[in-house]
Amino acid sequence: MAPDPVTASGRADPLLVARLRAQLLTSRAATDPVDVVERLLAVQAQDGRGFRLAVRARSSVAGASAVDHALTHDRSLVVDWLNRGTLHLVRSEDHAWLHMLTTPRLTTAGNRRLAQEGVDAAMAERAVALVTTTLREDGPHTRAQLRDVLDAAGVRTAGQALVHVLGAASFAGLALRGPVVDGEQAFVDPESWLGPRPPLPERDVALAELARRYLAGHGPARDHDLAYWTGLPLRDARRGLAGVRGLVDHGDGLVSLHADDDAPAVPDPVLLGPFDPLLHGWKSRALVVGDDEEGVVTSNGLFRPVALVDGVAVAVWGLAGGRLTWTVRDGHRLSSPVEQALRIDAARVVDYLGS
Repeated sequence: MAPDPVTASGRADPLLVARLRAQLLTSRAATDPVDVVERLLAVQAQDGRGFRLAVRARSSVAGASAVDHALTHDRSLVVDWLNRGTLHLVRSEDHAWLHMLTTPRLTTAGNRRLAQEGVDAAMAERAVALVTTTLREDGPHTRAQLRDVLDAAGVRTAGQALVHVLGAASFAGLALRGPVVDGEQAFVDPESWLGPRPPLPERDVALAELARRYLAGHGPARDHDLAYWTGLPLRDARRGLAGVRGLVDHGDGLVSLHADDDAPAVPDPVLLGPFDPLLHGWKSRALVVGDDEEGVVTSNGLFRPVALVDGVAVAVWGLAGGRLTWTVRDGHRLSSPVEQALRIDAARVVDYLGS
């Protein structure tokens, strides 16, 4: 059965509301892409349109070009394989300590995948060195350009080999995704792009900062939510939370940075992009999508764009020739005013994307 965000008393579910507020979806108070990313700490980014639309839904930013400007000119945002081994958009100033915490566990899995793709340890080492030298000496390169460099050197790039070579370079701290070049995000040498790597905090300090920043954009949440979101062991999530002062205990393992006594509110009907952070921040998505994720999460792990009404994913949507199309999920219906609101928001999406 689909979730109902309103209780029998007529008030919105307090946990859902608190999380929507933490995600900036009820206020859209941010005025800059960096403000959104600071609040969420890390934004799912394997889909370029998705992370740009995540900024739109949480801010007053006028166009996706502002995100590209932050990536390309301000160098204030970058993308890298971090939490759970998935691409995430983060503030440049947060990258080094997040990389320190989240990538060591990814290296072993990455080496195993390289071997499965026919890239042995010696070839992998040579490939990473070649990528590193190319980025340091010749500047930003797109994935296709790096493939050409590796192919010319006889490094295997077929299948998923190229992705895992680039992953290995990123896990080693020798490459990340920075500027947008011809509509594609290019890889860069981190130090050439961002400057010398800053001093790293002690691990317990970093875990506490991770927990604090996670709760700022996702609280109330539980320790296993933090572990799920980061891909870290539960013991690390608990160590991080133990280092955060003044946590508010909501019972049943839920904690937040502060109590929220404001009147319940849910956002106006809004179109969220693919892989939106609202679908990734906690171990369970039931508050937003119900017990049945069919249609929202595909069999191959893609997260489709959803229409959010009263804080709940009521439909999946797309744009065909600038026109909004949607499929209403089982157990939901769209009233005429809601349909009109979504069509208006679709026009905003088209303007925002500049297409």
